[in-house]
Amino acid sequence: MGLLLSIKTTDIIDIVIVAFLLYKMFGFIRETRAQQMLWGILLIVAAFVLSEVFDLSLLNWLLTRLITVGLIAVVILFQPEIRRALEQLGRRGVFRNQFKDVNKESAYATVHMLIDAVDDFSSTRTGALIAIEGDTMLTDIIETGVIIDSEISVRLLGNLFYEGSPLHDGAVIIRGDRIHAASCVLPLTNRTSIGKNLGTRHRAGVGLSEVCDALVIIVSEETGAISVAKDGVLRRFLDLKSLEKLLLDIYIPSGDNNDLISKFLKGGKRHE
Repeated sequence: MGLLLSIKTTDIIDIVIVAFLLYKMFGFIRETRAQQMLWGILLIVAAFVLSEVFDLSLLNWLLTRLITVGLIAVVILFQPEIRRALEQLGRRGVFRNQFKDVNKESAYATVHMLIDAVDDFSSTRTGALIAIEGDTMLTDIIETGVIIDSEISVRLLGNLFYEGSPLHDGAVIIRGDRIHAASCVLPLTNRTSIGKNLGTRHRAGVGLSEVCDALVIIVSEETGAISVAKDGVLRRFLDLKSLEKLLLDIYIPSGDNNDLISKFLKGGKRHE
């Protein structure tokens, strides 16, 4: 009873904050390759504790050195997960919203252009990879491609992804209501659960969505199927109406919208 009385309000706040941070940390690495690394680290820590308890001097000395070097190795090995976590923490609607300068008329026109282009790609089985930049700027990705900085049009997108075009390999980056760059190289996901029947285009779409808040539209060259990657979630076999709803939610967010994208993607397979 005396122990409970000695607990202060700040202690409770401290415990809640630490518990929340641990919860978020495990959430970021759950089901990823970092999870297996984490179990390995916990095994080493357990061995270190046992070496302390049973006075195993040589093992304790080796593990002490290993843990010292391992802290640096962990930062290197977990770099993708750490980057993703920091970017998600830093983009909670605080820093920028590039869509606020896009008026409704332009937003509707942009969405309809994208829908018409994706419809054409799907019907002709033209492989396409379109990333719509969110709050996280894709400057490093854009630098791998060619700057276009042009208004969005069905014909231009068709020319960019035409198989004979010099820019058809790679992704198109949409910034606001303009095509900002083409032939951009996206990072591939390291996850093995994405499926053997999906190729580099889908792996690149999921890979980019893991490290930023971009919405990536993928059209399969083999089947013409439309997919969307967002926050590491891949939703396949979308119809045009569903894709239109997702795009409208990005360009014209509703004040009382409870995150339509997250709700819609719950039905998709999380590739972690």
